[in-house]
Amino acid sequence: MDERVRYNDFSGFLAAHFPYKVQKISINAGFTCPNRDGTKGYGGCTYCNNQTFNPAYCHTEKPVGQQVREGVAFFSRKYPKMKYLAYFQAYTNTYAGLEELKRMYEEALEVENVVGLVIGTRPDCMPDSLLDYLEGLNRQTFLIVEYGIESTDNRTLKRINRGHTFECTADAVRKTAQRKILTGGHVILGLPGESGRQIIAQAETISELPLNTLKLHQLQLVKGTRMAHEYAEHPEEFHLYKADEYIDLTIDYLEHLRPDIVIERFISQSPKELLIAPDWGLKNYEFTERIKKRMKERDSWQGKHYKNRIQ
Repeated sequence: MDERVRYNDFSGFLAAHFPYKVQKISINAGFTCPNRDGTKGYGGCTYCNNQTFNPAYCHTEKPVGQQVREGVAFFSRKYPKMKYLAYFQAYTNTYAGLEELKRMYEEALEVENVVGLVIGTRPDCMPDSLLDYLEGLNRQTFLIVEYGIESTDNRTLKRINRGHTFECTADAVRKTAQRKILTGGHVILGLPGESGRQIIAQAETISELPLNTLKLHQLQLVKGTRMAHEYAEHPEEFHLYKADEYIDLTIDYLEHLRPDIVIERFISQSPKELLIAPDWGLKNYEFTERIKKRMKERDSWQGKHYKNRIQ
């Protein structure tokens, strides 16, 4: 088997949707979260420090349009023919009134060479009124709604202070997909209390959701988070994967995952000055090449052990 088809990659997904190269432009629109502002809790998710997400051009004091234009200018010097997806990334990007959200989304779409939106959010922050609007917007432009799933285990979700259940996630994903909107998910592999066997079983549960895309991220301990404090007090409760160990875990996960789900990425990279552990010293592309090499060695492919449980 050619290693290029051993898993369903994001570049191929984009190539199927666009006749040109596209690049995400990250936006920090100044949103907060319901488990930060007291609606559901305080302090946010225990692993979260949003400084890890934001590039230099991405500051909340700048209007959305300015952030997008600066992002386009940053990339267009090297890639003059590139088109762009405005990526509402930091915190919960549907957590505001409908009219305010419409203004922000449409402001981003007005920027020259922006050809679509990616909206990152929580599954408990997607009211039907917003879905109605996004359903219409989806007919006019490229759109992905990306949900933070993080785990399928409600005990883990409670421990990391997510403020919602997996049943809430499943409901939001299904409602979004029913509107014919491309729907993505994000999971963290290695959260405290989850064994390798549980993580691999998660892939089969995720496969039951009508997801188009999925991001896999390793657990990272970041300065200034509650989880970093928990690790300092009880390191025995954490298993921080070595790079090669995580590669094999990821491949095991892929083998149990529905084969048509598009894998956007395998790891995240927190800034060196914020990262406590694990520090693998690998760029995203270097890690991806290791995944491909190891999959070839194992004669592995996405869905190799997937069992379709949807009747």
